[in-house]
Amino acid sequence: MSEPVTRLTPVRSTLSAAEARRVALAAQGFGRARPAAAGTRQLNGALARMSTLQIDSVNVFARSHYMPLFSRLGAYDTATLDRLLFERRGPYVEYWAHMAAFIPATDWGLFDFRMRAMRAKYGSKPGGWFDANRDIVDWVRAELADRGPLRPAEIEHDAKTAARGPWWDWDVVKHALEHLWLFGEVAIAGRRGFERRYALAEQVIPREVLDAPVAREDAILELVRRAARAYGVATAADIADYWRIADRKAITAALDDLVDAGELQPVNVEGWTTAGRPAKAWLHADAAVPRRIDAAAILTPFDPVVWFRDRAERLFDFEYRIEIYTPAPKRRYGYYSLPVLIGDDIVGRVDLKADRAASTLLVQSAWWEHGKPAHAAARLADELRLAANWQGLESLSVSRWGDAVEDLARALPEAARHDAGPAEPVPLAPDEPAGSGARGPVPLASTG
Repeated sequence: MSEPVTRLTPVRSTLSAAEARRVALAAQGFGRARPAAAGTRQLNGALARMSTLQIDSVNVFARSHYMPLFSRLGAYDTATLDRLLFERRGPYVEYWAHMAAFIPATDWGLFDFRMRAMRAKYGSKPGGWFDANRDIVDWVRAELADRGPLRPAEIEHDAKTAARGPWWDWDVVKHALEHLWLFGEVAIAGRRGFERRYALAEQVIPREVLDAPVAREDAILELVRRAARAYGVATAADIADYWRIADRKAITAALDDLVDAGELQPVNVEGWTTAGRPAKAWLHADAAVPRRIDAAAILTPFDPVVWFRDRAERLFDFEYRIEIYTPAPKRRYGYYSLPVLIGDDIVGRVDLKADRAASTLLVQSAWWEHGKPAHAAARLADELRLAANWQGLESLSVSRWGDAVEDLARALPEAARHDAGPAEPVPLAPDEPAGSGARGPVPLASTG
């Protein structure tokens, strides 16, 4: 897929915008050829490069946590990933990392500082929900201790029939479970369908991990190190967003320590500015600049390549907003449009929907961005065929909405055509908020 790479020398202090794009994509695994077959080893390798895998509930085409692996590895058996992610004592567990996300179970202690902050904010306020419902919390905790991992529906309490609160219509049991999860007392012991099973942390997390919390300063240093490696080249804002760490002083101190250790070097990226001035950026010592990247991929909105919208604009001049919450008549691109990566640039977006009843992948809309190469439609058509096959869909249909649909229809002569406009929302999983990737009472600026 990619030509040999050149390593940056310590004296190099400037990257072009194109070089920065290639550094970022290579760090995320897009400089590698897709394997002939993707199994456990390949999935673990991709997860290791990202360090975390964000969760989201929208299932119009495929659930978001399946998509980054498909984008990097091609078609794979999602049941293999399910075994890695959902086993009770498997190698991965859920926590509030980059919002709700999967992390290696061995990283649980890295987020002890966040668990303490969550308890201080939500568990100690006199008169707050947690304080006012301690009897219910204690009862829920005892139920998990006595009965082991449980879904919220399996935990009955008289107060469940009381008025529900504002957090996505959760009842008191769900509130208690989510608080205890944020505080680190409870862990997720897999899912049934997409519904979580909750357990006491000691029923899920290895004892040696629970007994080894990482001090806040050391944890932030390690998380900054991992974010810098995963991004290749990044600003402090990029690094902070990777783990949603609001303490910019701690981020700056960690960056300084990593520069002193020779793991990072300051670098200027042409075109990257802040308030009209060149933006400060850092390059990881292991970063490589491929002479060329020839990727083709459809990305989820919650892929690290685009999940921080400011970074997506800097890297790709790509303005991206999810239109789930936009009233249908006002949508510009579609309900859940997915960025299209061709070569080393984002060149378009497609709004996909899996019509399971008709076994058809629907292209609800398709749009081009600036700078698309001449072969973009053919490359995207191949990705759509692969996506349909991956999802077990037998056919494709292209709508008539968007400036790329006619190009796609010509590149997909086997596809049917259909009329489509801004679609209305589809039903969500029973315990998930729409499209946020977040399931907890936590403002983003207050997570660490």
